[in-house]
Amino acid sequence: MVCPDPPAAVSRRFPDRPESVAAARRFVRAALDGAARDLVDTAQLLVGELVTNAVLHARTEVEVSVARLDGRVRVRVGDRRPGRGLVPQRCSPYAGTGQGLALVEQLASRFGTDSGDAGKTVWFELWHDGPPPPWAGWETTVPPWPAERTVTLVDVPTALESACRQHRHAVLRELTLAASAGDPLGVAPEDLVAANDLDNVISAGVAAAQEGPVPDSGLCTLPLPLPADSLPAVRALRRVLDLAEARAREERLLTLPALPRGRAFQNWLFDEIAGQLTGGRPTAWTVVPREPEVSSAELVPWDVGQVRASRMPTVAADEGNRIVAANGAAADLLGWDPDDLVGRRLTTLVPEHLRERHTAAFTSMLLTGRTRIVGRSVPLPALHRDGRLVPVRLYIQTQETADGRTVFVAQLVPRATTFLDGPRTPGRIREAAVGEPDGGRSPTVPPTGARTAGAGARGGMSALDRLSLLADLGAQLNNTLDLGEGLQRVGRLLTRRLADWSVVDLFTADARVDRACVVHRDPRALRPGAYEGVLPGVSDESRGPLARVLRGAGPLLLTGAPQPGQTGSALDRAYADLFRELRAGSAVVAPLRARRKIFGALTLARAPGGRPFTEEDLTLVDDLVHSLALGVDNARLYQDTRSIAERLQRSLLPVLPKVEGLRLAARYAASSTTAQVGGDWYDSFVLPGGNTALVIGDVTGHDLDAAIAMSQLRSMLRGIAVDREEPPAEVLRRLDLANHSLHREATGTCVYGLIKGPPQGPWELTHSSAGHPPPLLTTRDGRTRYLEGGSGLLLGMDPDASRGTARDALPAHSTLLLYTDGLVERRDEALDVALDRLRRHTADLAREPLDTFCDELLIGLGADSADDIAVLAVRPSPP
Repeated sequence: MVCPDPPAAVSRRFPDRPESVAAARRFVRAALDGAARDLVDTAQLLVGELVTNAVLHARTEVEVSVARLDGRVRVRVGDRRPGRGLVPQRCSPYAGTGQGLALVEQLASRFGTDSGDAGKTVWFELWHDGPPPPWAGWETTVPPWPAERTVTLVDVPTALESACRQHRHAVLRELTLAASAGDPLGVAPEDLVAANDLDNVISAGVAAAQEGPVPDSGLCTLPLPLPADSLPAVRALRRVLDLAEARAREERLLTLPALPRGRAFQNWLFDEIAGQLTGGRPTAWTVVPREPEVSSAELVPWDVGQVRASRMPTVAADEGNRIVAANGAAADLLGWDPDDLVGRRLTTLVPEHLRERHTAAFTSMLLTGRTRIVGRSVPLPALHRDGRLVPVRLYIQTQETADGRTVFVAQLVPRATTFLDGPRTPGRIREAAVGEPDGGRSPTVPPTGARTAGAGARGGMSALDRLSLLADLGAQLNNTLDLGEGLQRVGRLLTRRLADWSVVDLFTADARVDRACVVHRDPRALRPGAYEGVLPGVSDESRGPLARVLRGAGPLLLTGAPQPGQTGSALDRAYADLFRELRAGSAVVAPLRARRKIFGALTLARAPGGRPFTEEDLTLVDDLVHSLALGVDNARLYQDTRSIAERLQRSLLPVLPKVEGLRLAARYAASSTTAQVGGDWYDSFVLPGGNTALVIGDVTGHDLDAAIAMSQLRSMLRGIAVDREEPPAEVLRRLDLANHSLHREATGTCVYGLIKGPPQGPWELTHSSAGHPPPLLTTRDGRTRYLEGGSGLLLGMDPDASRGTARDALPAHSTLLLYTDGLVERRDEALDVALDRLRRHTADLAREPLDTFCDELLIGLGADSADDIAVLAVRPSPP
């Protein structure tokens, strides 16, 4: 729409400098002298935004014209760069950039753009009376390039892309303003020009490609047209942003550094552009391997409903360290009502002795963009509302909201409880499921029926294929002891070779139905958070196919989706809704049965248009559910055994004694991986003679037998130590003799020590070790020393072997640390390296309170540990 200047228009030209923004505002106010004040104020605001856009993006002389006509105000802002089209950012109200055109949309009575060979003009009109004419919004145009290449960005997470784009704009704007003020911050002027130009091109292309509704999966594949000679500009943009990141960490920019997830996405984006411009093939974001803190599991925009729907105790906090969501499981765990938690500082759930360090770490993360624990499973205590500590494993991941903000989603797994599946973000798309079967390169996935229609054998599958499928299904479950991961693997296998989507429903302990796993061949067909979770139970009114199978019928062949008229119960309606949303032309539903008991059901479905399931497929499905049921039952038995072992282990952990002149603290954390339970233990007690006994040990094994053996050794050692109060070497010798008398002799390691001395000091430690890692002594000034004396053979090797006792002085305010190997040992790492790392950590924590000392050790060294961990710390503290 062309809007010529009226005869009364006045105009002025301004140079492409930041100072022109304020000068243009003053010009508009002077030109509108005597007009209604609200119109003048609005015109000044909008002209400031438009001139800013022209200075930053067009970088040419800017012409502003102002006119008044019949009570209306008309303002035009023109530049000399017609090829640089408008790019409405559609940013959130929270974004610090990209708001100029949005403000014009909201405040102007009428607006538009004019373009010609010599330049382009954005104009707006303001008036008081009458509604504005209808308008469809700014038109996003990508100018044609003389030589153009199209880069294909596969599986772009829209929320993360929006957050990264806003951060990129903020950084480039600040660098441009700093350069205009004479401080380029080390950025070459030609690089900054190239970076701004390419960023505008990328933003315009992405905005044009994203017009239309965003898929429920949060993923889309975007074509991005670029000039064929863009590679030098890509490198320049990357250099500029890397320099800006360094300056932000030095706190020389107002814009905060990007978080690891944003940096990883930005690197992928530039790698894709550079790679495809030089002839490479696209690689989907979802299949690029990354560090845990940049996990690709959470691809959808975060929504509060995901937290509320999660079965895992989950709390979400914003960048201001305030809780923005909490579910019932987390509230119950910590003694709160979910609504009472929202709006409180996250420190409400942090024990007092860790609050200062939490705040410092959170602030450091925002200022540096570097994280300590994001993406890792970390053992630490949470604070219950009544003041007691709740041992949990904390698993934090970042997720972007639809409007570009970052949310920190924390799952709290109680360390005394074992869940059937590990921590997972609500509503997530599991990483291994994305991109099947072609590595994420294909934007569409054909239905299974279309792929197998010509197989020709019974049921569309040869006898060899059937046997192969059965063998592979058993292997998927046998290769993991985690039930949730095993079901996901099975689902991916079945949707590659037999069905378009699959569902596993399992009975819970209270007879409700838990939809444990939903897998689709095309993950983008799944609406995250909408399918898995607890369903209504099987009631007397339940008559649908799922209810029938859960009562023992089946396998059942369904030639279409259950009809709404046949659904008389909540369970039936939920099952019909699943078919309606995921679409099914045919399906088979079969019971999962083990030990003469039905505990769940498997649903396999094929989409309309492909080869449907037939009666001939029922025998194959029946064989599959027998194998699946056996694997699920074994996994559940393992989970039950593991949970019993951990509860037994925790029940044996002692209450530490209160000793005048000594401070004691201890921690125990089960493994964060499959080896959930081991034989680690600690103990401390005061002998009748007044000495304080310290014990730490590790029985070989990670099962219930190890926990039982540990309990026997612990009890025998305490009895032997109290009975005669002999030197540590003799106590361990007698313990080894007693161990050989057990029906199942245990092997393991142990340190037994005695602290002698009055409350005022001095103190002496006498100790003996049966193959255990040496105690570590850290003085108050940070000097460290391993106490390697008194070492001997493991328990269970040779009860007649001689053992020695060592003596070491304990200075006041020093910290003696006893620990198990899970704290230090790492696969493919020399033990000396691990012990040096422990030295550095204890030296840094030497002056911290003892509880903080122990918790920080677990946070720093116990994250993602493949073994369980026990630590016992003692600090002589004279009155």
